[in-house]
Amino acid sequence: MSSRLTMVLAVLFLLGAVLAGYWGLVLSRPSTPPVSPAPTVAEAPAEVIVAPPQPPEPARTSIVVLRRALPANTPLTESDVLLEHLQVVPAGAFQHIDQVLGRSSTRALSAGSWLDEASFQAGGPLSRMIRAHERAVAVGVDDVVGAAGQLRPGDYVDVLLFLREENNNPQSSAQVVLPALRVLSVGEQMGLANDGRPAQTVEEEQARREQHGSQGSVGATRTVTLAVPEALASRLMLAAQAGTLRLAVRSADEQRLARYWAEPEARPQVESAGRELYRFSQLSQSPVASAAPANAAPSMQIIRGAKAADTDKTP
Repeated sequence: MSSRLTMVLAVLFLLGAVLAGYWGLVLSRPSTPPVSPAPTVAEAPAEVIVAPPQPPEPARTSIVVLRRALPANTPLTESDVLLEHLQVVPAGAFQHIDQVLGRSSTRALSAGSWLDEASFQAGGPLSRMIRAHERAVAVGVDDVVGAAGQLRPGDYVDVLLFLREENNNPQSSAQVVLPALRVLSVGEQMGLANDGRPAQTVEEEQARREQHGSQGSVGATRTVTLAVPEALASRLMLAAQAGTLRLAVRSADEQRLARYWAEPEARPQVESAGRELYRFSQLSQSPVASAAPANAAPSMQIIRGAKAADTDKTP
């Protein structure tokens, strides 16, 4: 065999071996399963948030309010007032500007205050704090008489009277002259008027302070003003002249005190106060007052110091 033929056969055998090896390598690999496409997940629809229904806005009512502070006896103009819209309207408040134009108040009015008929009524702070059947009576006090200076407008006090032992009064004694009187003012501090608003406006208080400052310091004597039933006002004055007064503060928990002297509920209290008045000559300014009349009411017990005695009630 020639060498050329040998070379050709060798090349053929080599190619066959390469093909056989490649084929064996392909057959020896593990078969991979066909990859199935991943299922598509349907997107959930976006949640729609529904806002809860809003309640309807409450109706508002317009009232007339002062745009700026107004001095006393100054007619109102359109530039002085405006309309405010409120859900809760104060009783009696004006709702139209033309109801107040040209009107003037006898006292200074604060900016932002709402206007009604009471805004134009005449009278000072005390007259707007008492009822028709009451009188405002001032009583001189010090730290002892005035409950150590802790009294405030709106408190209720009992007026106590101490009588010393004298020629016309054989034994010292004490009694309640008037119970449950409302404190209107303490010195220069004033409370609320009958309509619930401050009896003295900021402008009035400032004017009073300026007046006192220009005239020097106010006197050292302090006063407390009490709301006294008309029928008993003279009794309080008599007691102030007869002996030493003392104010006893009542508890704020006694809610009935606001109606104690109110008409017509006050009639039994007024009659009872008259019957329980002890017969001392200092109260009547008469030496024969201590003698009981023939038709006097049944006797009552009176505590005088550490002793108890019977005396007649006034008829």
